[in-house]
Amino acid sequence: MTGQRDRWAELTGGQAGEEYARRFARLAASGHDVHGEATFCTALLKPGARVLDAGCGTGRIAIRLAELGHHCTGVDVDASMLAVAHREAPAQDWLLGDLARLDTLGLDTDFDLVLAAGNVIPLLAPGTGPAVVGQLAAVLRPGGLLVTGMGLDAAHLPLEEAPVTRAQFDQWCARAGLTLRQRYATWSGDPYSDGGGYAVSVHTRPAV
Repeated sequence: MTGQRDRWAELTGGQAGEEYARRFARLAASGHDVHGEATFCTALLKPGARVLDAGCGTGRIAIRLAELGHHCTGVDVDASMLAVAHREAPAQDWLLGDLARLDTLGLDTDFDLVLAAGNVIPLLAPGTGPAVVGQLAAVLRPGGLLVTGMGLDAAHLPLEEAPVTRAQFDQWCARAGLTLRQRYATWSGDPYSDGGGYAVSVHTRPAV
């Protein structure tokens, strides 16, 4: 661990797993599509792709991607969230770990796609963003994709202000050897406009 609590832990005390799962169960029961991220990622992938869900939480997205035929590994620092993921899909790979120290988990380095959804990047421990992006880029195969979704203003975050700008995030990606391929305003693929409060970004590790 980095020794510094991430913003998610500061907000939840690391005990949010069950309530988070109930929230999405209620949304699904009311008719909401809770699989937008998985649908988005599947459109970018060939069948049977290898995916790392970084900050996987309760496993909602990774479980759906596995149902769609992909091979998914989930990593999260919140044990309460992973407990739900283990219960819901015990045969899948779930790892407890800090994304800033992903290299200590013994992961392969040939993932087709690494996903960081659910405001993972803005909710990291302060100062760890560049290191985390570097770690995520390092486990991508050449030509692999980093897909992220994050709020860029307070209206799209559980915070009083956004700790990361779009430009800062793109700089972190560039330092990690990634280039921007596409950017959208939603997981449904709506066009992104400058100044938008939410961004779904697709960065790629150039093929050798």
